[in-house]
Amino acid sequence: MEKTILKPQFLKFIGLLMLSIMISCSGNKKGATEQTKEATLEEEQTDEWISLFDGKTLNGWKRYNADNIGDLWKVEDGMIVCYSEGGGEATSTGGSLITVEQFDNFELMLDWKISPTGNSGLLYHIVEDTAYSHAYITGPEYQLVDDDNFPSESGLRDVQKTAANYDMYPASPDKKVNPPGEWNTAKIIYDNGHVEHWLNGEKVLEFEEGSDDWKSKYENSKWVDYQGWCEYKKGSIGLQDHGNYTWFKNIKIKKL
Repeated sequence: MEKTILKPQFLKFIGLLMLSIMISCSGNKKGATEQTKEATLEEEQTDEWISLFDGKTLNGWKRYNADNIGDLWKVEDGMIVCYSEGGGEATSTGGSLITVEQFDNFELMLDWKISPTGNSGLLYHIVEDTAYSHAYITGPEYQLVDDDNFPSESGLRDVQKTAANYDMYPASPDKKVNPPGEWNTAKIIYDNGHVEHWLNGEKVLEFEEGSDDWKSKYENSKWVDYQGWCEYKKGSIGLQDHGNYTWFKNIKIKKL
């Protein structure tokens, strides 16, 4: 049998072809690695907590429907303090403190304490507009209140107590809340209508905004008379002025 002899030119061509293929595969592998790194970086950025309070100033905050914050809200010893005693939002100097930045889906955490017989709240999806007299008209509320001593002739209903979705859903009766003057930690998760309220490390409420159950509760709540309430799915975070001394610190948010 005649033996086939490969010519040098052909061998050189084969060698160059193999080298080209190896370089091409190496480049694709590097590109995939870089894409993975970029995706991981995006996930890390998404998971980052954003501080809403620098501990020294009220930068990034404003008073609802007001040109200035005034003397109601102040920073003291690393805390945001609501120096309110009496009228609350109904007064000319009153008004909830809201973030300038707006959020849609989020996880919010902060520490809070309230004065004896006090009342306040954490609001979200607030829209600032002179058509609305108060922040709570547009934004749902995680209730903060002195459950045991708040002055009320008929007593507080469960949907009006701490960690409730105010006038809609009560928090768990097994919740653990520290008394006035002591710190508590609140967390709100809002993810495309799925809402969770946490108190001192425990989930105390969970519901689906817009569900049949939610609609039924809405129809039997005070909110049915407030045009604009819970209509917005992106808005400011708010600390409510309800006419009582309240303290907040360690305020942070994670965009979901």
